[in-house]
Amino acid sequence: MPFTERRGNKWRVRWWSGKLDPESGKKLYDSKSGFDDEPEAYNYGLDQESALRNDRYISRRDGAVLMKDYCRTWPDSLNVGHLREQAIRSMLRLYIVERWGEVAVADIKTSMFRAWEKQLRTQENERGKLLGKAYVDEIIGVFRMLMDDAVTDEMRASSPVPAVNRRRGRYVKKAREKKREMVMEDVLQLASNALTYWGFPGFVFILTKAFTGMRPAELYALRREYCHPAWPTADPDKDQRREAAARYGAVHGLPAIRVEHQHQREKGALGLFPPKYESQRSLALPAFLAELHEMLAASHGGEFVFTSIEGGLLANANFSYHYWRRIADGQDPTPPKQGGKARGGGSWRPLPGWPAVEAWAGKRLYLLRHGHKSWLDEDGHSRIATESRMGHEVAGVEGLYSMVTLGMEKQIAATLQQRWEKFVSQLPDGWELPPSPTPLPVDLQGWMKRQVKEAKEAWPQSGS
Repeated sequence: MPFTERRGNKWRVRWWSGKLDPESGKKLYDSKSGFDDEPEAYNYGLDQESALRNDRYISRRDGAVLMKDYCRTWPDSLNVGHLREQAIRSMLRLYIVERWGEVAVADIKTSMFRAWEKQLRTQENERGKLLGKAYVDEIIGVFRMLMDDAVTDEMRASSPVPAVNRRRGRYVKKAREKKREMVMEDVLQLASNALTYWGFPGFVFILTKAFTGMRPAELYALRREYCHPAWPTADPDKDQRREAAARYGAVHGLPAIRVEHQHQREKGALGLFPPKYESQRSLALPAFLAELHEMLAASHGGEFVFTSIEGGLLANANFSYHYWRRIADGQDPTPPKQGGKARGGGSWRPLPGWPAVEAWAGKRLYLLRHGHKSWLDEDGHSRIATESRMGHEVAGVEGLYSMVTLGMEKQIAATLQQRWEKFVSQLPDGWELPPSPTPLPVDLQGWMKRQVKEAKEAWPQSGS
């Protein structure tokens, strides 16, 4: 039974918490003060003992753990990739501990959570911009997991975060990024801009991105042995090499890339990791892109297919800023300069300048991947073939029963080749690629003229 005692002009009640001291074996008691009269305090104690008998009781002793202490140990229980764990720890430090660090785990109320969520959605980052909706949703998701685990750890009776299927207040339509159709004119202009700024690897990089839909980190980490023409013969995995040779080798003549790795940093060190969602896959190439990869492989002997302007790893560059923004947004001519360094590192290079690609100015590189998906849909390829090429799993019965056949991959390569041929067949006579900042290791102009000539012969009406 609970027992009460007077504390000044208020009453306190104490009751057994159901736990014993591990050393002395004595009962451990919880208490609560601040009651105006004894019956109120006594009834509160009875309620706590009832909750204890019905296995609903959360000891005030456990719930008194501060959030900053719980957040210190909680990430160690997560089984996630290192990048995800790094992001979670960052959100805990910057937002959750910042707000809740000195609050006991058991003292967080739903109304307090809602006020904090509202504040997050109007909060500005260090650059003076509102936190993105997707990022705030991630913070709330981490906090929800944290509170769910606090319930499991018997530090709370329930989570203060409302169920995700409950909506309060006004309906707010989800804001979606405005996208434009990816057209070949823009893709070739992006590749041409990359040629002027970056050189031959940049030209092939942009076309590979658009015609395979690979993720950026997968392209950065594309090794020679996993890329046409070396793959599948050079695949270090014997079983995989044998299986791929039967599907993509000389018998079928279907050139392909193997997506095996992506570049990521773990504790500051750059390394090769499985692609996102463990989505290792093989990507059939259209014939023109296979030729470009043969030329690129013959132009250098490096370990990775795509190198930076100075021959290093792309993963070490701030690619979005130093490469993609200049390629998509355009650049004015840069005159020769005596001494000094370019802003992105390396020696100063005089460049002739190139136009912005209007549809891509200010847009993300990742949208080229979205555009590739739209091309596959537009060409009428099956969902299983399309999603598998994108590195996605198809859920449910469809994904369980269906599979990507060789015929499906040949059709994808054929429609992508047709898309290229129909476009270049419409290029005017005398059309040429822009100059490269450095002498090219291949006759790219000659190759492109041959592509145009053969396409006009294959699609005579398209060029009229």
